[in-house]
This record gives sequence, structure tokens and C-alpha cells, in this order.
Amino acid sequence: MDALQSHRVEMLSIAVALVAIGAGTAYYFYVTRTKKPKGCLDPENFKEFKLVKRIQLSHNVAKFTFALPTPASVLGLPIGQHMSCRGKDSLGEEVIKAYTPTTLDSDLGHFELVIKMYPQGRMSHHFREMREGDYLAVKGPKGRFKYQPGQVRAFGMLAGGTGITPMFQVARAILENPIDTTNIRLIYANVTFEDILLKEELDNLAASFPDRISVYYVLNKPPEEWNGGVGFVSKEIIQSNCPAPASDIQILRCGPPPMNKAMAAHLNDLGYAPKMQFQF
Repeated sequence: MDALQSHRVEMLSIAVALVAIGAGTAYYFYVTRTKKPKGCLDPENFKEFKLVKRIQLSHNVAKFTFALPTPASVLGLPIGQHMSCRGKDSLGEEVIKAYTPTTLDSDLGHFELVIKMYPQGRMSHHFREMREGDYLAVKGPKGRFKYQPGQVRAFGMLAGGTGITPMFQVARAILENPIDTTNIRLIYANVTFEDILLKEELDNLAASFPDRISVYYVLNKPPEEWNGGVGFVSKEIIQSNCPAPASDIQILRCGPPPMNKAMAAHLNDLGYAPKMQFQF
């Protein structure tokens, strides 16, 4: 009987050991496979990335796709932050300007910039002259905004012109995260219909997540048949299209300086406390 009992104890010990080894192996593969890869950006030094595709979206807007070192590489840019891009203006002088990619770290192996090139813009000249095969010097990440899923119940977003890019990045991150329930109310202002950047992408998000995001376009010079807002973004437009002031909401804004100034005044008048506002 003692021999039989000893045998059972020995077999039980072996079984426990095998389970422990199996669990340890499973944990190892889980950690190694789910460990977030290191980003390619350097906050202190510029690094160069090759332009692999350029698509002209309009007469002065283009989408630039840059390759990362490997197909599995990630840029390493936290949601809502930006990076500095370095180039040369028409006089050959160095110029540095901040941009926010429209891609996320879930877009492996590359990042994209949607750039509006202004006639007198110094960095616009650099992008206007860029061709596939050229390299762009980039440094980052930079910025005070660090998004965490579920940090607010809802975002109101006030964007103007190229100020849509950080909003689009945040919106994509929220809507593509199955455990993030944050709602988004976006107001996007431009001069003409042709000036609207990422319209197809924004409309697709609104169609795919109708209960999570709404997009209200405002044009200063709208076409004849237009169902959106007309003129400038007013207090009434904000009241109708943004979440009301509350401790669990935040209003993000990004646009030309005059618009940012006007929006700050409107938000203050409507009762949005400073902690409820953030300007990119």
C-alpha cells in the first residue's frame, strides 16, 4: 500500500510540474508576442524615412507614405501627439514644422502624412518638391496631449483646415478600439468644399460608427447645394453639435490662430471650464 501511495504522489508531482511548464511556456509566448515593439522615432535626433508613395488629392493637397525600416516596424507616436519634420524652403534654408500622421501604430511598416501645400509656406515648398525615393527627416514624439482609452465620456472636436489631422488620429484610435466607448462630436470648418481634407475617411467613420461619431461640416463659401453649416463656427453651432459642459467631457481644438482664439472665447462663454478644453 505504501508503494502504491508513493507512486501516486510521484505521478501527481510530475503532472503538477508539467502543468507549470505548460503555463510558463504559454505565458512566455504571450509576453513575447504581445510585447509592443519599440517605435522608430527618436525624441532627440532626426531620423530619415523614405517616401515610397505620393498621391495628389487635389491641386494643393497630397498624401505622402513613408516606409519604416521593416514591414513590422511601428512609428511609435502616442495618440494625439505630433512630430517635427525638417526640410528646406525655396531659399535653401532649413525649416522645421510639426505634423500629425493620419496613421496609427497599428498601421505597421509605414506612416502617412496628408499635407496641404500653401503657395508661400516654407515647409510646403519642401513637400511640393518631394518625389518618391526622397527622404524626410523626422523627430519626435512631441506634444502635451496623451490619450488614454475611456479618459472622458465624450469629446467635442473643433477643427479648421489642416487641424483635422490630430482629430482624425484620435478618432480612429477610439473607434478602432473595441473596449473604448468614448463618443465623438466633430465640427470641421473650411473655406470651400475642395478644402475639406480626409472627407471620405471621415464619412466612412461616421457611416461605420453612427452611434459613436458625428461630423458636422462648416464652409465659409459653400456650393449651391449644401446641407452643412455656413460661415464661421458660432456659439450656436457648438451648442448644437458638441457635448454640453460636464466634468467627464473635453473639447479639443486645432486650427488657424484666429479660429483657435475665437473658439476659446466661444467655449468660455458657453461655460466650458479651462480643464475641459485642450488646444493642439
